[in-house]
Amino acid sequence: MIRVGFVIGGYPPEEHKRRADVALSYSTPEIQVGIVDVAASPYFYGMTPTEIQLVAPAFIDAFKRAEKEGYDAVVPLGTLDLGVDGGKSAVDIPVVGPTEACLHVASLIGDRFGVMVYHPSLVTFSRAIIRRYGMEHRLVGFGVSGFDLPDLAAHHDEVVDNFVNEAKRLVEQGAEVIYPMGISQCPVHIKADWLQKQLGVPVVEGIGTPIRMAALLAGLGLTQSRVRWVKSRNV
Repeated sequence: MIRVGFVIGGYPPEEHKRRADVALSYSTPEIQVGIVDVAASPYFYGMTPTEIQLVAPAFIDAFKRAEKEGYDAVVPLGTLDLGVDGGKSAVDIPVVGPTEACLHVASLIGDRFGVMVYHPSLVTFSRAIIRRYGMEHRLVGFGVSGFDLPDLAAHHDEVVDNFVNEAKRLVEQGAEVIYPMGISQCPVHIKADWLQKQLGVPVVEGIGTPIRMAALLAGLGLTQSRVRWVKSRNV
């Protein structure tokens, strides 16, 4: 049995349960998914790079706790890959970022992809994350579902309609794969298999993909390179 810890921030109880239920659904007879809670939360308006860097220590501490609790790999919730770069130097188990995993999986099943974000204000630094992983040249463009994260549940039907219309536009522009860069769009509020039927292209979502990728690495006995991520002695 391979155990993958899924780190969830401080969401309101109903929202926390939505995300935990989806993550736990990716357990199999060979993979056990467990929830690791962290007090830091991305569930507010106006997320900027400042907030992303401020929460990194809390996520790194959660990765360390997951390792101590016997997990074989760890994944943070959310496509901002919170704490991932520092976490890889902090623990010896694989640390897999959702965007990191999804971009690489998308590149295996298509040459070019379209990315869906919540709100137009997120396009610029979402592009920067994709650039950091060396995948910008595969990007067709961005679509937006039109609402900031805390408003998605209250506007569910509009989010679905906007997502489908914008994703279809990206497919018409040449996207062969759609990546929802925001797990609250998909798979929390919209299921990937349903979207694939609407769009006619693969949809790579940010909960199941990194969980299964983390399990794959652990099962192969692989973890991050200590040449690239030297083990920290200071945390």
